[in-house]
Amino acid sequence: MAVTQRNDATPRRRRTILACAAMASAVAFSTAACAAEEEPLHSIGYAIDNTVTTYNANTVDGAASGARQAFVRVLPGFGYVGPSGRVIADTDIGTASVVPGETLTVQYRLSPQSVYSDGVPMSCDDLVLTWAASSGRFTVPDESGGQVQLFDASRRGGYADIDRVDCQPGSKEATVFFRPGREDTDWRSLFGATELMPAHVAAERSGVPDLVGAITTNDTDAVRRIAEFWNTGWALTPGEIDPGLFPSAGPYRIESYSAEEGLTLVANDLWWGNAPGTDRIVVWPRGTDTSAAAEDGRIHVVDVAEGSVGHSDLGDGATISTVVSRNLEQLVFATKGVFQDPAARRAVALCVPRTQLFDELGASDESLGVTGPVTSRLLATDSPLYPQTAEPAGRYSQVDIDAARTEREASGQDRMQVRIGYLGPDERRARTVESIGESCREAGIDIVDAGSETFVPSQLKAGEVDAILVGTADALGAGGTADMQDARGALHTGAGSNVGGYSVGRVDELLDGLLVARDNAAVAGLAIEAERILWGDIPTLPLFAQPRTIGFAGGMHAGLPNPTTAGAGWNMDRWILRG
Repeated sequence: MAVTQRNDATPRRRRTILACAAMASAVAFSTAACAAEEEPLHSIGYAIDNTVTTYNANTVDGAASGARQAFVRVLPGFGYVGPSGRVIADTDIGTASVVPGETLTVQYRLSPQSVYSDGVPMSCDDLVLTWAASSGRFTVPDESGGQVQLFDASRRGGYADIDRVDCQPGSKEATVFFRPGREDTDWRSLFGATELMPAHVAAERSGVPDLVGAITTNDTDAVRRIAEFWNTGWALTPGEIDPGLFPSAGPYRIESYSAEEGLTLVANDLWWGNAPGTDRIVVWPRGTDTSAAAEDGRIHVVDVAEGSVGHSDLGDGATISTVVSRNLEQLVFATKGVFQDPAARRAVALCVPRTQLFDELGASDESLGVTGPVTSRLLATDSPLYPQTAEPAGRYSQVDIDAARTEREASGQDRMQVRIGYLGPDERRARTVESIGESCREAGIDIVDAGSETFVPSQLKAGEVDAILVGTADALGAGGTADMQDARGALHTGAGSNVGGYSVGRVDELLDGLLVARDNAAVAGLAIEAERILWGDIPTLPLFAQPRTIGFAGGMHAGLPNPTTAGAGWNMDRWILRG
């Protein structure tokens, strides 16, 4: 009933007034232009270079997809990644504050007004579900006698360091207790945008009404049902939308999704913060008819890897720039099959023309410390400590066919065939694979282009490909942050984003140390030792910081590039297009 009441003229009038107020505060603006309540509001088209196949941006393939960019203002959290790559608190959702004590304890308070678009209030249940899914603590035995995760979560990181979450079901408050000695420096990135999924939907669809009780009492059977829904229940494909599955807690909600009309987000009438400046945002991911939309002038914002896809012609007056992003273009190798022996991975790394690829496909940005191929998986290029990790990467700075051939022979293989998967079509990544193939052939290594429109990173784990060409933490489109926690986590044993299956105990210890290291000397010592091991094992091969083409149509207000995992749509609720 509450939702129905909100669908009258009042919310539209409120949105119109606030939109005009926002424009008036930014530039000199004629009040006459906003005088009439009936003035039509613009629809803004936003094209991205990734697929949107799920509402849940936290599964392995969901995190690699464009869900984070599409739903950053549909499923907000306690923070979001700003243009600098660092987390900014989102006080519309609530507050997080440290409770004094011997161990790290954080008090989360959701806004008293916070409510999903279906009328169900947000609650600490949402935090409990997020923690349970990403903590890694819920496992069951597999056929080989090992343990398998119930939740197909991409990220672990700081969630694995949480000992418990105290939550009275339905409450607006949660107290998060970290394990002794685990005072994570990145705790502010937890429970962020697109990470808080609607727990009430998971509870209803899994048939576990007391979700918090099931998780806190380790009820394996109940948690298994919750996990089964969490893993696949929020699948999203063009066609009929079940509104009960996809409630929003942000300024926008999903209205429809079709190949012809894109993924349509409309203003959420139950949103309690500042109303969005534009009523409708249409996201155009891969798999939709983006070309037709571009030809018709229905695309006004683009955020794509440079040279990957088209759609960057936004008309007269557009602002289009190439920005060096936080996203690390890299090869991720399997640790079985052709690459079971690290010598085989070293062989490929030695014949990959990293400098050539940077010169042809990369871009420099001295302010970010990007002047050549990336040499560290663990530190941002603009970190003052970054140069200290460069030495072990020196062996791979130039192509060495003789050394590649020697390593291939040491792996016991007369000739190697390597299938490299990536999301296609993508002219830039196709050229990358082609260049690698041309260089490695002489070393007895045959490269197969396994790019596909249906590619997902989990294909590496399944053995369908031998290596994948992706961004930070397997991202297929926009990716990366300044704190590098996603990048580090993708190298940790048991993390979902570690699709190559790399597992070295000492590296895990060093990565765990980086989560709590508080001074530069400690960070440098941990990162340098870890990089020496990683450059010997080559679970991944860093190539270059991915340049991205980000553009805004002429007349766009509040269009600000964000070359991180959040993408250009990080503040889409502030966009206003004046034609």
